[in-house]
Amino acid sequence: MSFEKALFAAVALVISGTAWIVYDVTRPMRGEETSVSGNSALAAAIRSSTTKQPLMLEFYADWCGPCKRVGPEVEAFAEEMRGKARVIRVDLDQNRDLGRQLDVQAIPLFIVFKDGRETARDVGAIPKSRMRQLLGL
Repeated sequence: MSFEKALFAAVALVISGTAWIVYDVTRPMRGEETSVSGNSALAAAIRSSTTKQPLMLEFYADWCGPCKRVGPEVEAFAEEMRGKARVIRVDLDQNRDLGRQLDVQAIPLFIVFKDGRETARDVGAIPKSRMRQLLGL
């Protein structure tokens, strides 16, 4: 991308009121419930979602400031939900096909599945109370 195009994009973002903060990863996610790699594994997780054990996917990227801010809260929420719901962070840069299939337009994006179907979605660095509300718990 040329400097002029990059400058235009930056100006357009500022005018639209959108700001991106880019910084390094603060800490990795831990625990089996919070990491799944590969589109087939994610598709299997979506299919295995149930009303009693829903699945929440959080699409993020390492370069996304709001994703980094909400990351620790998602991690804590995943621990709280163990046995009640699966909470999985999905790196959009490594799962672009799934992102396209699920129409991921902005991140962080939270999508909830029950019985293999999408039941809720919200975008932004949402608090744990909103995550719980999306899951219906």
